[in-house]
Amino acid sequence: MIRKTQTKDLSSERGSTLIEFAVVSGVFFMMLLAICAGSNLYFTHNALVEATRRGARYAATQAAHSTPGTITSGTNVGPNLLAIRRYAIYGNSAGTGTNLVNLAPENIEVQYTNFGVGTGSVAVSITGYTYNFTFPGVTRQITMPPYRSTAVGESAGTFPP
Repeated sequence: MIRKTQTKDLSSERGSTLIEFAVVSGVFFMMLLAICAGSNLYFTHNALVEATRRGARYAATQAAHSTPGTITSGTNVGPNLLAIRRYAIYGNSAGTGTNLVNLAPENIEVQYTNFGVGTGSVAVSITGYTYNFTFPGVTRQITMPPYRSTAVGESAGTFPP
């Protein structure tokens, strides 16, 4: 049995596939760019949280060379305030390595509160960090919220009496 096929007038549908591809691919690539921009923002958030945790852990093992009470970042509270800031940013007190999110030492504050061997706490906070959000056609500077981590005094670099 032989079937007779119907022939359509294809001239009315010419170019429709190209238009569909242009619309769908445009939406797809915008979604892909949005996912990349959002993941970069999320990476920066996690890097700032980890920097405060790392700095607080390091500062908790350092001796406070001042009288008990809250000591702000303008005072030399530990062996070296710059070493604590470097440890928060780079993961070492020498300040060598890669600064993944361009965090400045001025954005990091260290506060010792009634700090001693096994007592008190030290808080490391990041304030005033500006994130440059970039998306095609949109560039914004976003001031990230303050991040803070607190650790209880450990050895404090001293020996109990």
